[in-house]
Amino acid sequence: MADYPTNLKYTKDHEWARAEGNKVVIGVTFHAQESLGDVVYVELPKLGSTVTAGQSFGVIESTKAVSELYAPVSGKVVKVNEELANAPQTVNSDPYNAGWIIEVEPSNPKELDALMDAAAYEKLLATTA
Repeated sequence: MADYPTNLKYTKDHEWARAEGNKVVIGVTFHAQESLGDVVYVELPKLGSTVTAGQSFGVIESTKAVSELYAPVSGKVVKVNEELANAPQTVNSDPYNAGWIIEVEPSNPKELDALMDAAAYEKLLATTA
Protein backbone atom coordinates (compact mmCIF):
# COMPACT_ATOMS: atom_id res chain seq x y z
CA MET A 1 0.00 0.00 0.00
CA ALA A 2 1.27 3.44 -0.91
CA ASP A 3 1.84 6.26 1.53
CA TYR A 4 -0.46 9.23 1.01
CA PRO A 5 1.08 12.61 1.88
CA THR A 6 -0.53 14.14 4.94
CA ASN A 7 -0.16 17.71 3.62
CA LEU A 8 -2.71 17.00 0.87
CA LYS A 9 -6.50 16.79 0.77
CA TYR A 10 -8.22 14.04 -1.23
CA THR A 11 -11.46 13.40 -3.12
CA LYS A 12 -13.51 10.23 -3.56
CA ASP A 13 -12.63 10.54 -7.27
CA HIS A 14 -8.92 10.10 -6.43
CA GLU A 15 -7.71 13.64 -7.02
CA TRP A 16 -5.54 15.47 -4.52
CA ALA A 17 -5.35 19.17 -3.66
CA ARG A 18 -2.47 21.04 -2.03
CA ALA A 19 -2.84 24.59 -0.74
CA GLU A 20 0.12 26.78 -1.72
CA GLY A 21 -0.44 30.31 -0.49
CA ASN A 22 -3.66 31.56 -2.11
CA LYS A 23 -3.53 28.87 -4.83
CA VAL A 24 -4.42 25.17 -4.91
CA VAL A 25 -2.37 22.65 -6.90
CA ILE A 26 -4.32 19.62 -8.15
CA GLY A 27 -3.29 16.17 -9.36
CA VAL A 28 -4.28 12.51 -9.22
CA THR A 29 -3.40 10.12 -6.42
CA PHE A 30 -1.01 7.20 -6.47
CA HIS A 31 -4.05 4.91 -6.38
CA ALA A 32 -5.53 6.61 -9.47
CA GLN A 33 -2.36 6.39 -11.53
CA GLU A 34 -1.81 2.79 -10.44
CA SER A 35 -5.37 1.85 -11.46
CA LEU A 36 -5.02 3.64 -14.79
CA GLY A 37 -1.73 2.05 -15.76
CA ASP A 38 0.66 3.86 -18.10
CA VAL A 39 -0.64 7.39 -18.70
CA VAL A 40 -0.29 8.40 -22.35
CA TYR A 41 -2.22 11.70 -22.53
CA VAL A 42 -3.62 14.38 -20.22
CA GLU A 43 -6.16 16.89 -21.54
CA LEU A 44 -5.61 20.19 -19.75
CA PRO A 45 -8.09 23.06 -19.39
CA LYS A 46 -7.29 26.49 -20.84
CA LEU A 47 -5.56 29.08 -18.68
CA GLY A 48 -8.12 31.48 -17.26
CA SER A 49 -10.96 28.97 -17.53
CA THR A 50 -13.14 28.23 -14.52
CA VAL A 51 -13.43 24.85 -12.82
CA THR A 52 -16.22 23.81 -10.46
CA ALA A 53 -15.77 21.49 -7.49
CA GLY A 54 -17.01 18.01 -8.35
CA GLN A 55 -17.18 18.75 -12.08
CA SER A 56 -14.92 17.45 -14.84
CA PHE A 57 -12.07 19.72 -15.91
CA GLY A 58 -10.18 17.38 -18.22
CA VAL A 59 -9.41 13.84 -19.25
CA ILE A 60 -6.57 11.45 -18.51
CA GLU A 61 -5.87 8.61 -20.94
CA SER A 62 -3.86 5.49 -20.23
CA THR A 63 -3.16 2.21 -21.94
CA LYS A 64 -6.13 0.79 -19.98
CA ALA A 65 -8.77 3.52 -19.82
CA VAL A 66 -9.93 7.07 -20.43
CA SER A 67 -11.05 8.80 -17.23
CA GLU A 68 -12.49 12.19 -16.36
CA LEU A 69 -10.55 14.50 -14.04
CA TYR A 70 -12.71 16.16 -11.37
CA ALA A 71 -11.95 19.45 -9.66
CA PRO A 72 -11.66 19.21 -5.87
CA VAL A 73 -12.27 22.97 -5.57
CA SER A 74 -13.88 25.71 -7.65
CA GLY A 75 -11.87 28.55 -9.12
CA LYS A 76 -9.88 29.98 -11.99
CA VAL A 77 -7.12 27.97 -13.68
CA VAL A 78 -3.94 30.03 -13.30
CA LYS A 79 -1.38 27.40 -14.33
CA VAL A 80 -1.33 24.08 -16.20
CA ASN A 81 1.47 21.53 -16.20
CA GLU A 82 2.60 21.92 -19.81
CA GLU A 83 5.32 19.31 -19.25
CA LEU A 84 2.60 16.65 -19.36
CA ALA A 85 2.13 17.26 -23.11
CA ASN A 86 5.54 15.72 -23.79
CA ALA A 87 5.84 13.53 -20.70
CA PRO A 88 2.38 12.36 -19.54
CA GLN A 89 4.02 9.39 -17.82
CA THR A 90 5.22 11.84 -15.14
CA VAL A 91 1.76 11.35 -13.61
CA ASN A 92 2.81 7.72 -12.99
CA SER A 93 6.37 8.33 -11.85
CA ASP A 94 5.75 11.35 -9.58
CA PRO A 95 2.01 11.92 -9.03
CA TYR A 96 2.41 14.28 -6.06
CA ASN A 97 5.15 16.57 -7.36
CA ALA A 98 6.26 16.80 -11.00
CA GLY A 99 3.04 15.04 -12.10
CA TRP A 100 0.70 17.79 -10.85
CA ILE A 101 -1.98 18.75 -13.39
CA ILE A 102 -3.38 22.25 -12.75
CA GLU A 103 -3.13 25.15 -10.31
CA VAL A 104 -6.28 27.02 -9.37
CA GLU A 105 -7.02 30.31 -7.65
CA PRO A 106 -9.94 29.09 -5.53
CA SER A 107 -13.18 31.06 -5.44
CA ASN A 108 -14.06 29.46 -2.09
CA PRO A 109 -10.98 28.28 -0.14
CA LYS A 110 -13.28 26.65 2.45
CA GLU A 111 -14.03 23.92 -0.12
CA LEU A 112 -10.65 22.43 0.85
CA ASP A 113 -12.00 21.82 4.35
CA ALA A 114 -14.67 19.48 2.95
CA LEU A 115 -12.08 17.17 1.38
CA MET A 116 -10.63 14.09 3.05
CA ASP A 117 -7.33 14.01 4.89
CA ALA A 118 -4.85 11.20 4.19
CA ALA A 119 -6.25 8.91 6.91
CA ALA A 120 -9.83 9.25 5.64
CA TYR A 121 -8.68 8.66 2.05
CA GLU A 122 -6.80 5.50 3.04
CA LYS A 123 -9.93 4.32 4.87
CA LEU A 124 -11.98 4.94 1.70
CA LEU A 125 -9.51 2.87 -0.32
CA ALA A 126 -9.67 0.05 2.23
CA THR A 127 -13.47 -0.11 2.00
CA THR A 128 -13.60 0.04 -1.81
CA ALA A 129 -10.73 -2.34 -2.57
